[in-house]
Amino acid sequence: MHVWSKVALLSFGGPAGQIAVMHRLVVEEKRWISEERFLHALNFTMVLPGPEAQQLATYLGWMLHGTRGGLTAGTLFILPGFLSILALSILYAFFRDLVFVEGIFYGLKPAVMAVVAAAVVQIGRKALHNSILIFLAAAAFTAIFFFQIPFPLIVLGAALTGWLGGRAFPAYFLTADAHKAPSPPSQAPLGTPLWRHSLRTLAIWIPLWFTPLVALALWLGSDSLFVTLGVFFSKMAVVTFGGAYAVLAYVAQQAVETYGWLQPGEMIDGLGMAETTPGPLIQVVQFVAFMGAFRFSGDISPLLAGLGASVLVTWVTFTPCFLWIFLGAPYIERLQSNRALKTALTAVTAAVVGVILNLALWFSLNTLFAEISELHVYGLRILLPTWSTIDWPALIIAAAAFIAHFHMRTGLIPTLALSASAGILYRLIF
Repeated sequence: MHVWSKVALLSFGGPAGQIAVMHRLVVEEKRWISEERFLHALNFTMVLPGPEAQQLATYLGWMLHGTRGGLTAGTLFILPGFLSILALSILYAFFRDLVFVEGIFYGLKPAVMAVVAAAVVQIGRKALHNSILIFLAAAAFTAIFFFQIPFPLIVLGAALTGWLGGRAFPAYFLTADAHKAPSPPSQAPLGTPLWRHSLRTLAIWIPLWFTPLVALALWLGSDSLFVTLGVFFSKMAVVTFGGAYAVLAYVAQQAVETYGWLQPGEMIDGLGMAETTPGPLIQVVQFVAFMGAFRFSGDISPLLAGLGASVLVTWVTFTPCFLWIFLGAPYIERLQSNRALKTALTAVTAAVVGVILNLALWFSLNTLFAEISELHVYGLRILLPTWSTIDWPALIIAAAAFIAHFHMRTGLIPTLALSASAGILYRLIF
């Protein structure tokens, strides 16, 4: 428990940093898991929906101590981020009009915009190896930004394209590493999985996932805000391939434009919170739920509604992660050798680059411009910023953050801290 608590408290910097912390503690220092076994587990979690770092912690805990170990490691990984986002959400809801607090988020918004833009470049360099994959990324961007096609459909379409394309043109969808068989695990095999194991796991975790939603629907009605939040984020738990940045584009558009839970600037503030606190970046959905329930609390106390929504959405977001691990871990060897799955995921990863580009552009427009109009032509939605409303200080902070984080390799936390300080200074002066 001590090691997993340490992993949780040091889990800043997104999945790359979190995975590095786990590797250092579990493989290098404690030597509980071999290098080959660690990479084997990482490859498995990369093909699952949901935050790969949290699922990797769950898998490693399961490998070492069974279900109890998986529950302990996975829960401890989530807990610090949950408490941090909850505290920041309360502070944001009640005190954001204070100059100091407003200045922090004024500086964080353009910095987060720059971090997302850097992520587009970094992920694109690794994922887009040829013209076919570049085309898939461009098609995904066009589909979600101009035609507003739902993110789940884009994921399914990309997976189907990769599956079919991998059969017809494998050279475009399989990297050099994908042609190699995975390294054999250095430890004893986990044993042959039984169908009884799968049925027992489903019988436990499916009710755990959906019972709160059914109870709320019976108590408050199926059109209740809490039921809507639970159902929406349950869907997100199934389609969150490609990391948090990919799915957050869809969450942001739905939360702001469809449901009205947040204003555009608030979504960016929430992402800034998640970037600067330990735990998975997808924890930002807790902020979305808190603000939506706080704003539309009805007869319930706004604070109580926000607390309840935070717990509910965290539950439906991460309960499936435990399900995927406990159900699929015994089949890891089969999954690792599945060529069709690899080609499908190659295409999904390419499409995710386009989706993240959509997120970067959407954040940029809503951060830098006070007024944005929409033009609808032949089914296309075109966003047109009013150039006279550009926020020049925010643009300067964004440019400085991008240069520091991407070109000068400044760490994520220092970059965001300096940007927040710049925002405070600007608000105190002006």
